[in-house]
Formats: sequence, structure tokens, C-alpha cells
Amino acid sequence: MDKSRAILILAHFDADGLSALAILSRAMQRDGLDVMTRIVGKGENPWSPDLRSELGRLQPGGLVVTDLGVRAGSILPGVRTLLIDHHVPTGTPGDAAVISGNGWVPEPTSSLLAYWCARALGPADDLLWLAAVGLIGDMADPGFPELAEAQARFGKTALRDAAALINAPRRTPAADATPALALLMKCNGAKELVKGDHPETAVLRAAKAEVSAALEAARRAPPKVRGDVALIRFSSRCQVHPLVAQSWRGRLKDKIVLAVNTGYRPGWIHFAARTGTDTDLIAFLARHRPPGAGLEYGSGHVKATGGALRPADWNDFVNRIGFPEEKVEE
Repeated sequence: MDKSRAILILAHFDADGLSALAILSRAMQRDGLDVMTRIVGKGENPWSPDLRSELGRLQPGGLVVTDLGVRAGSILPGVRTLLIDHHVPTGTPGDAAVISGNGWVPEPTSSLLAYWCARALGPADDLLWLAAVGLIGDMADPGFPELAEAQARFGKTALRDAAALINAPRRTPAADATPALALLMKCNGAKELVKGDHPETAVLRAAKAEVSAALEAARRAPPKVRGDVALIRFSSRCQVHPLVAQSWRGRLKDKIVLAVNTGYRPGWIHFAARTGTDTDLIAFLARHRPPGAGLEYGSGHVKATGGALRPADWNDFVNRIGFPEEKVEE
């Protein structure tokens, strides 16, 4: 890496990605590095031409990308790149170095991987709570000693409440996770974050209330079951489809659950897939992939994935999986 220029850190806008970003940024700054950060949010992908052009104009000395997947191709050719991630890889990312938790049992989240990296740079015990927020927010396996230690030191309830608050703003229509990252960067623990002494906490609480109301409405939509698939369709400007899919997963234990949100982003059909069966959801979506599906489709985990499709491709997809009546106007 070119240490004469700032290192750019990119991260997903959920609790795991934001916590990983905060850990890496704080640890690298302690190590004397100049750091820039960029949250990758609603409808964005670092492998897309538009975002790659934006990043290229920043001329970073190095690039660290966390919780955004591992895909084919370089993001910024010629710039030393490190990917820190735990999702199922979908390709070889050029000549980037990769630190992946995928396939580990239990599977570490991106924030826990980031914490391990931070410890390699120097003392990082005070950043442990950030890794715990990411672990809890990503519904990870609780079998990590780091999580037990963090709960003992920082408070189990406080960490859970902090994770819920940090996850809230990215689910709102505005999808602005900036206040969440600001809290993760300046707080020294979960109790400080949830206490409310910082103005950003009030913003996050309002976001959480907005999402809770949207989720309550979306949960009223009944499932339509056909074969091994249960489809729940609704329209919400909030990103509640993953929460709806997760809630129905427990009640439809022998099905692939698809929660479909037609109102989240104009011109797109968003859906989340969850299952309690042995089905590999990545493979399931790959088998039914419509020809126009892009980077937004079918990445994540074998039991938790989803995607976004344009209307024509959505119509092709639902026809393939046996729900032709769920087509939308193109």
C-alpha cells in the first residue's frame, strides 16, 4: 500500500459492516495511517461501474472492503486491495487478498474478522464491543469466546440494544447509516451508545420506530405456498423483507421462504430468501436465475440470501419457480 495517500475503507451499511468499518478505521488510525471511509448503501455495489469510477477519483493508497462479498474482478485495478468478508464467494476478485470466514464452523462475521485484524496491529481490547455488535446484529452463531467476553464486559442487554439501533437506519426509506457509523466511531461502549447522550442516538431511535411500524404492517401479508416454496408479497418503502422472511422461516420450517417487497426501490423487485431446510439457497437461486439478473442477485449465505430484479426479470423468475400470477407490470 502507498502510505503517502489515505487508505480507503468500504463497508456494507448493516451492523456487521459498520462495526467492521469502525474497528478497522480506529485501529489503522492508531497505527498512524491516514484513512478515508465510504459506506456502501442502498442499491450500490463496489464492483459496479458508477461506484468504481467514484472510488477511482479518490486515488486511495490502498483499498479495504468489508462485508460486501467476494466477486469476480478487481474493484480498482492497480490499487492494493484487501477483502474481509464471510459470505459465499461468487468469483475471484482479481489480485486482491481475501480474509474470509465463509465455511468456518462457527462462522465469524466480518466485524469479528476485522477485530482479529485489529489485534494484529496492536492492542484492541477496547474495540471488542464493536465486534460483538456486529456478531449480534448479523444473527451469528453465539459460539465465540469473544462474544461471551464482550457480554460480560459491556453488558448483554446493552449490546443487543446497540445492535438493533445500529441496524435500524439502513432499513428506512432514506437508508442513511451515517449517524450509526458516527456513534460507532466515537462511543467507548454499548451503554454509551444506547444511553442517548449523543444526538445520533435519537435519530437511530426514530428510525427503529419507523421500521417497527413498517414490519408490523408487512407481517400481515399471508404466505402463498406452492411445493417447496412459500412466497409472501407486500409493498413497503422500508427494508423489512429480510425480517419478514426470517420471521416466517420459523413457522414454515420445511419451505424456502421468499419475502417479496415491491415498494422498497422504484423500478426494482426486492426479495429475501430464508430456509430452515437443508436447501442451499445460493444454488436454488442460481438454478432459477433469469437472464438479466445482475450483481444484486443471489449472493450471501446458503441459508440467507436474496436479491433485486427488474420487472421483466422478476416475471421470468416467478414463472420459473411456479408463481406466474405474481408477475408485475413491466
